[in-house]
Amino acid sequence: MSYDFYAFCDRMKYIKRWQLMRSVRDENIMEHSQQVAMFAHALAVINNKIYGGNANAEKAVLYAVYHECSEVMTGDMPTPIKYFNNSIQGAYKNLESMACDKLLNTLPQEIREDLYGCIKPDCDSLEFKLMKAADRLAAYVKCLEELRCGNKEFIKAEKSIKKDLLSRKMPEVDYFFEKFIPSFNLTLDELDGMD
Repeated sequence: MSYDFYAFCDRMKYIKRWQLMRSVRDENIMEHSQQVAMFAHALAVINNKIYGGNANAEKAVLYAVYHECSEVMTGDMPTPIKYFNNSIQGAYKNLESMACDKLLNTLPQEIREDLYGCIKPDCDSLEFKLMKAADRLAAYVKCLEELRCGNKEFIKAEKSIKKDLLSRKMPEVDYFFEKFIPSFNLTLDELDGMD
C-alpha cells in the first residue's frame, strides 16, 4: 500500500501566494515555508542566545515547514477574505483543521503520531508564536522585495504588517528588525560590499 502524504506536500509548489495582488515575482507556499523556517529558527536562536530564553528551535522550524501544508487541499485564502469577519475566520479555521486531519490520514498509522504535532501544533507554545512572527516577517520581506521593484501595490501591506510585527512586543522580532531587515533593501553588489 502506498501513502499520499508527501505527494500532497510536494504540491505546495503549485499554490500561489498573494493572489489578489499584482506581484513582480510570484511566490508559492513551498518557498514561503522554507523562508519562514529560516526566520523561525533565527527568532528561536535570538530568544535563546540574546534574551536567555528556552525556545526549542527545531520545533519552531518544524512548525514552519508544515504551517501551510493544509493549503494543498484548501488553496491559499487571501488574508482580507480570511479575516473579513469572525464567522468567515471561524469557518476557515474549521476548514483548515479538517484539511489537516485529512492530510494526516494519508500517513501510515505508525508514523502519523510523529507528524501530528507538526501539522496541528500547540498554538499556545512559544515555538508557535515564534513561527507566526516568522510568517509575518516573511510577508514583510515580500513587501520590501516588491516595493524595491517599484510595485506600489504593496505599500499598504508593508505598513500594516510592520505595525503588526512591532505591536507584538517580542524582543526577538525587534532584534531581527534592527539587525537583519535593513539588508533586505540592498542590491547584490551592496550586500557583497562591491563599489
